[in-house]
Amino acid sequence: MKNPITSLIALAVFAALATGASAQPAVKLLVVDMAKLYDTYYKTVEQNAKIQADDQKAQEEVEKMNKEGNALVEEYKGLNDQSNNPALSNDAKAKAQAEAQKKLEAIQTKQRDVQTFIQNTRNTLGQRLNNFRAVALEEISKVASDIAKRKGSNVLLDKAGPTGIGISNLIYADASFDITDDVQKEINKDRPMVAPTAAPAPGAASAAPAVSVPPLGTKK
Repeated sequence: MKNPITSLIALAVFAALATGASAQPAVKLLVVDMAKLYDTYYKTVEQNAKIQADDQKAQEEVEKMNKEGNALVEEYKGLNDQSNNPALSNDAKAKAQAEAQKKLEAIQTKQRDVQTFIQNTRNTLGQRLNNFRAVALEEISKVASDIAKRKGSNVLLDKAGPTGIGISNLIYADASFDITDDVQKEINKDRPMVAPTAAPAPGAASAAPAVSVPPLGTKK
């Protein structure tokens, strides 16, 4: 199915071309790669580094919680064994069974805490990345538009297309129409002297590894 927004853009461009000789100014098209510009924007690099640092802290916290959960599991197993030890009195076995039940409840609470932490971390990092992306793309688009206007363009298309950030179905454009390099220089002119190495932003789900608390044994 065709993208309706893309279709509208195509119609607008063709309409402008068709009427350019009579009622509209001549169309001067330029193109830009917004996906490349976003990835190489120095603010994106900085933001990715911050998110990755927080991502690592989150993983360390999950590992700590998992170790606590595993310790509870081992304690539960010991109490569970005591409650089934024929050498113990009924009172001792009943006491061990009651303590094992409390430990089991603590394990289940720890497991819920881990899952809640994982989900909250995913949501927080994902929202931070989305908020940043919206602001960064607005900043890049403003610079790209200004440069296009200075070059006399009245139509600027994003050649990244549906697989990138843009919505254009542009298949080919001569390199002379591409102002990506010009925009890239402009948006990075204020880059700090020392900047983090470019790296892809982590997915929101990468904030937490798999929970390692093992399944509980059946209490006899």
